[in-house]
Amino acid sequence: MTTRGWEHFEVEADVGVRGWGDSRAAAVAQATLGVFALLVDPAEVEPREVREVRAQADGPETLLVAWIDECLYVHDIEGFVVREVEMTVCTDTLAHGLLRGEPLDPTRHRVGTVVKGATYHTVALTVREGLHEARVIVDV
Repeated sequence: MTTRGWEHFEVEADVGVRGWGDSRAAAVAQATLGVFALLVDPAEVEPREVREVRAQADGPETLLVAWIDECLYVHDIEGFVVREVEMTVCTDTLAHGLLRGEPLDPTRHRVGTVVKGATYHTVALTVREGLHEARVIVDV
């Protein structure tokens, strides 16, 4: 297994995303990228612009859901698609980061699945075999 990455996993009627990395921030960033990959393949996106995103919550798992939803809000309102995610702050109650990408261009980007939002169902932030993991299920 690589030190950073993301993958989708099967969930009845929805899609699960698991991100991992050498820190919680890296795992959350990878999970976020995995969610955006449902919308448009990140390899098709140029990191031309930056969007700043911030979320707050009562605890780490609720923060992960709030963070994903805030990132999806940027996509929903601006049609922004993402190539890279950088977490600048990732505590138990505060997430702040940068989304690098560009506005959706249907002539260049193959549009994938519509993602409605993150769910609280089995959301988890864990450490396994020395790697941090962020797991979230998104409603599609």
